[in-house]
Parts: sequence; structure tokens; C-alpha cells
Amino acid sequence: MSYCRQEGKDRIIFVTKEDHETPSNAELIADDPNDPYEEQGLILPNGDINWNCPCLGGMASGPCGSQFKEAFSCFHYSKEEVKGSECIDYFRNMQECMQKYPELYPQEEDKESSTQAESDTGSASAAPTEGSALSPETDATPSTSSLPSDSVSTTDSQAAS
Repeated sequence: MSYCRQEGKDRIIFVTKEDHETPSNAELIADDPNDPYEEQGLILPNGDINWNCPCLGGMASGPCGSQFKEAFSCFHYSKEEVKGSECIDYFRNMQECMQKYPELYPQEEDKESSTQAESDTGSASAAPTEGSALSPETDATPSTSSLPSDSVSTTDSQAAS
């Protein structure tokens, strides 16, 4: 004979061997794609962006939520050969907004560059390093380079040696 007992918030069910021998009569309920509380992932079945997805980390809300939504939507729906290349202004607006709220949107580059600057202070060389050649503004802003591809590979090979 099976029975249940409650221990705090837990409900413990004891079953007999006979209970396990009979087939289950449990019915599975299909997920409702229109259920707003059901986790759908980043992209909804209809192709729209799920702004409530936990994977966005709350970026769609807050003081820069509208700028984030504009930039992310532009990128998601981009049909350009270089995906999102037409969205640079939206991302720049989002970055400018985020810079107004450093306590909400800390920038990893700031932490790394300040640590590197402290270690470079004792250096006798005044030549800029590869990472310091970029201004903080261009460091975090998507941009296209006007250098030919062979000069980039030369720089990369020089940095590797």
C-alpha cells in the first residue's frame, strides 16, 4: 500500500512494487508557444526577439534599454553582407548611454587598461604598445579599418615575434 507524508515543504511518496508494475497514466502537456511565462530562448518561434530572455542579462531594461534594443534589433534583422555594418550609430548611441552609468555598466577594458598602465609606468620605452595605440573611444566602438589587409598581417606577425 502506497502512502504520502509531508516533511516541511517536501512531500514524500512511498510506492509499492505493484504501483511500479502498472503503466503510467500521466499525460504530457505540449508547451504553449504563446505562453509569456514559458522560457523561449532569445528568438521566439515567430522570429521576434524575446526581450525577456534571461540570456540578455537585463540589458533590455534600465536606463539604456531602448538604445540596447535599437542596436540589437538592427543587428538581428541586418541583411548586409557584413552583418550589422549599418548599425554602428545605434551601437555608438548605446555605448554613450552606458558611459553615463559606469556603476551599472562597468567596462572591462577600463580595468585592464588601468592595470596595464600601472605596470607600464616603470618602463623606459615611450613607444606605444599595440593595445595602447587605440583611444578608449575606438577601443570599445565597432569600426572598420582603412588599412590594407597585408599591413594588418605584418603588424600581427611583428607582434608575435
